[in-house]
Amino acid sequence: MDHDLVESVKALADPNRLRVAGACGAAARTASELSSELDIPEPAIRRHLDRLIAAGLVAEEGQGRYLLRVAALHALGRRAAALAPTEPAIPGAVRPDGTVVPPDEARIIRGFLKEDRLITIPSQEKKRLIVVRYLRDRCFTEDRPYPEKEVNQRLALFHPDVATLRRAMVDEGLLVREAGVYRLPPPAA
Repeated sequence: MDHDLVESVKALADPNRLRVAGACGAAARTASELSSELDIPEPAIRRHLDRLIAAGLVAEEGQGRYLLRVAALHALGRRAAALAPTEPAIPGAVRPDGTVVPPDEARIIRGFLKEDRLITIPSQEKKRLIVVRYLRDRCFTEDRPYPEKEVNQRLALFHPDVATLRRAMVDEGLLVREAGVYRLPPPAA
């Protein structure tokens, strides 16, 4: 990530510093004027100005007057807009039926997986269903019988508690179990 971009955004992250930048955007101001207008002690105003100047967002215009560098703010916005999304994509973001995993479900899945391993099995039923459906779609892509040993091996790639995962998949109707053999359920009519 662009270090200068991060530092510029951090400079604007403080509410008082943002107020100082905003006031400097309206017109050039002295530290004393900013202190009076914003009801912030002048030493704090000077610290905020130093940080905004270091980030390249405010410039001293002479005679102790400070002005927001609007062009720098615009450039900051363009650089931020050009950033690639930082949320890691989840593998298998498309379900076997071709539908895309909705963003709210993807967020839940990312919250429970780290480096494509299940950190913990969700206790909340709704979240558990989303996670076990994701795992089922990753582990069981073919419509064929899966012996229990193979089911365990596939699920163990994601989490050691394969019995709980198996049970959750069967209970939710994501897998059908008969005589120790598992299958994907028949398509809904």
